[in-house]
Amino acid sequence: MSARVAVIGVSIAGTTCARLLTDAGHSVRLFDEPGGIGGRMTTRPVEWLDDDGIVHHSSFDHGAPGFTARSPDFVRFVDQAVRDGLLARWVPVVAPGSHTPLDVATLWVPVPDMSSLCRGMLSDVSISPACAVAVLRRDNDGWRVESAGAAAAQGFSHVVLAVPPQQAAPLLQPHRPDWAQQATVLPMAPSWTLMGVTTDTELAAPTWDLAWPTHGALAWVVHATTPWSQTYLETPVAEVQAMLQQALAQLLGRPLTWHHTAVHHWRYASVPRADASAAATGNCWWNASLSLGVCGDALGGAGVEGAWTSGRALATSVIDRYRAAPAVAGLTAARAC
Repeated sequence: MSARVAVIGVSIAGTTCARLLTDAGHSVRLFDEPGGIGGRMTTRPVEWLDDDGIVHHSSFDHGAPGFTARSPDFVRFVDQAVRDGLLARWVPVVAPGSHTPLDVATLWVPVPDMSSLCRGMLSDVSISPACAVAVLRRDNDGWRVESAGAAAAQGFSHVVLAVPPQQAAPLLQPHRPDWAQQATVLPMAPSWTLMGVTTDTELAAPTWDLAWPTHGALAWVVHATTPWSQTYLETPVAEVQAMLQQALAQLLGRPLTWHHTAVHHWRYASVPRADASAAATGNCWWNASLSLGVCGDALGGAGVEGAWTSGRALATSVIDRYRAAPAVAGLTAARAC
């Protein structure tokens, strides 16, 4: 016996859950929120004009710059992804004077771009692209997913929410108001991100790969720190862009000549690491009687590893209901919700 599962959100948590459920023989359909596959591991393509009016194409990995692997289970996942050609080790040259809270000697990055890890994991999984789910309904025929006032799909036996908890809250409210209340207060930190194209090659290619200043606006070359992002949370985009360009110019020693610039506002960018342990309440939420679950880094712990852990735990909870299905390698140690 198998389940028909709707997974809302194609983050690494949702991707992991969908992959493991599919491998266990269940039917999965993913609903991709507008913005692209990967959540904070999304790659943004852009077009820009050079001084001669010629169109060029570039892309920005404008979310997580890389991630670490610490737990034995996640290390095994990373090792397999490396063998599959989806991940590569990144040993960045860190700018002098940088604060290095991460063990940057053991960072991993998807290749050829940040979205490729989730794309590779979902190569055979059905995805409804750019489908902003607004309502979840449940009746005798199962779960129905609605978008823009119309049914996007129906007849699901299970629903998984893999979006930031504050975005999950209105979907949960009619079914688990207690979860909805908890979701609104789970700690999530914002981040403003500057993206730009410059042909000022001397300054566009410094001798370092990664800078994490100990003060000021920038956490990485193009990412604002959490305190700065919180301070300017509702500041107009044009003002934020100008301030981040100025901060980058100060870091490099002079301003750049830009061909393209943009900023992206990650309102729910990450779990504050100081709050990661408190946020990890069993790695995921799972209600067997409703066949409803929630996963993400807000529950599994900070970073890509925390999101992966949460998605894996929720997949295990669903699989546990269908013990007749074939065993899934690597799931026996997962912590159930």
